[in-house]
Amino acid sequence: MSLFDIRVPAVLLRIDRNPFHHGTLGAVRSLGRAGVEVHVVADCDGSPVAASRFVGRLHPPPPPGASADDIVHALRQVAARVAKPAVLIPLDDASALAVGARRAELAPSYLLPAMPEQVPARVADKAELAHVCAALNVPHPSTIVPESATDAASAAWRLGLPLVAKWSRPWLLPAQTGLRSTVVLGSAREARELYLRSGEAGSRLLLQAFLPPRAESDWFLHGYVDRAGALRAGGTGVKLLAWPRGAGLTAAGRWAANPGLCALAERLVAELGYRGVLDLDFRRGPSGRYHLLDFNPRPGAQFRLFADSAGLDVVRALHLDLTHRQLPAGKPLPGRAFVVENYAPLTALRRVPAGRELAWHAADDPGPGRALRRLWTRHAARRLWTRLGRTPQAPAPARARVPSPAPSPTDLSDDEKASSC
Repeated sequence: MSLFDIRVPAVLLRIDRNPFHHGTLGAVRSLGRAGVEVHVVADCDGSPVAASRFVGRLHPPPPPGASADDIVHALRQVAARVAKPAVLIPLDDASALAVGARRAELAPSYLLPAMPEQVPARVADKAELAHVCAALNVPHPSTIVPESATDAASAAWRLGLPLVAKWSRPWLLPAQTGLRSTVVLGSAREARELYLRSGEAGSRLLLQAFLPPRAESDWFLHGYVDRAGALRAGGTGVKLLAWPRGAGLTAAGRWAANPGLCALAERLVAELGYRGVLDLDFRRGPSGRYHLLDFNPRPGAQFRLFADSAGLDVVRALHLDLTHRQLPAGKPLPGRAFVVENYAPLTALRRVPAGRELAWHAADDPGPGRALRRLWTRHAARRLWTRLGRTPQAPAPARARVPSPAPSPTDLSDDEKASSC
């Protein structure tokens, strides 16, 4: 008998248009392998995700920048097609915030964690997160939210150079502006000029003290907070490779026990009344303290790293808990690795004694791996031809086991650069 209530389907929601979002595929495979019917509400045109045999049905997503009303309307249309209550899993910040704010309207059709409506917005907004950390005494880089261009220049000198500039709600950045969610600034003039573009960004600018990246200084914690408020499943990991280097998503990571981070996360979710899946990013500073950089109220793209000896991960924990099923008591698997092949192709070829999962290639679901080789080669070639000022031409299908090395960081879209995406 299955651990899962396979009568209850899962609906995965993602609004951003990144075709190489491997976290979506991870959720599709995790639930599909458990026998759960999986519906994907995302733009999967030109994405390897569409090639997975575990996708039950694809549905058109709300457009980028959609209002909460638009998102609720789209989800109601999906619910009418599914025709039974389903577990709803947002996979990006914009959808997580909309779902959290409109839980009461969605609850008749969807099973969702119960928590205060304002909590997802408080933790996902980077400016609000700074206030949360200060109130709860959680280590966080020194942060200033300037009120004027002059204030931004002054803040740069107070924080010290270089410094980090972030937009508090990066999912609101219009693509055509060229603005990046996070940049490192080297002068007060740059801080002033960036502030003057606040009207284009759609959210507030914040300036943070720069914590220089060092070997194995970037850590993450994934977990699921159940209906009783207990932190379950998941674990802590260290980022071995990032793309782009030093500031980007986890291209290769390793499961590593860190009781201190677990204790910090348990205190944080208890204070907030948080429920559901979470993804926390930390950086260890020169003093050895771990500073919370991001609190993502949804699964992180590398959540499959933390599949334990019973096969439990945070997405499975969510489905089991919301359908009132018991979570299996598996054992952690420290040393297990996770590699995103298109960003770390050489690492994907190395053996890992404690086991390893690839983001795209899987023996029981070969379609996405094959599609990735073809699509990523075309993607990289298009970027290269664009940089050379030439018209892209369709490349021949790749024959390599893993895709070609990733293009230069300057060639990547902001979705591809986003941390934990």
